[in-house]
Amino acid sequence: MSEDDTEPPIEEAIGDALREADATVAVAESCTGGLVGSLLTDVPGSSDYFDRGLVTYSYDAKLQQLGVAREALDDHGAVSEPVAREMAQGVRDVARTTWGVATTGIAGPSGGSDEKPVGTVFVAVAYAGEWGTQDSYATVSRYEFDGSRTEVKAQIARQALRDLQAEVESRRDEG
Repeated sequence: MSEDDTEPPIEEAIGDALREADATVAVAESCTGGLVGSLLTDVPGSSDYFDRGLVTYSYDAKLQQLGVAREALDDHGAVSEPVAREMAQGVRDVARTTWGVATTGIAGPSGGSDEKPVGTVFVAVAYAGEWGTQDSYATVSRYEFDGSRTEVKAQIARQALRDLQAEVESRRDEG
């Protein structure tokens, strides 16, 4: 359910926005383990806009399936802005979709540090512009969520869809 019952749930709202924009999306998930893709596919007709979801939990999976640079993983760690950006760009390009979304974070209850406490996540959204336009870009946001592992994962997945919705609407408003 959405926080405001007059608004559709985020998974329905983003589906409508993608369909309206004639856009497609693919997701690369680490800490959410497939929840973003699951939310997207909860909506009937999601095959109109959802291409695939890749759960790239390990460093090797991020490197092999998404083309995340070894240097980004070595220099910054999996839970970082550069890795989230490369994950979103990688899944967008591998799937040849309009949008790529990525989640990488620390769902807990352990694994956190002073710099990156449990509940820290980076959500990236990458857009594929037409060739030669230099319109392609990626945004990354850092969040910190509280709760149990399951609660944190659910919050991250919904935040990823909200971030995607904001970018889709921003592109629509520009056009």
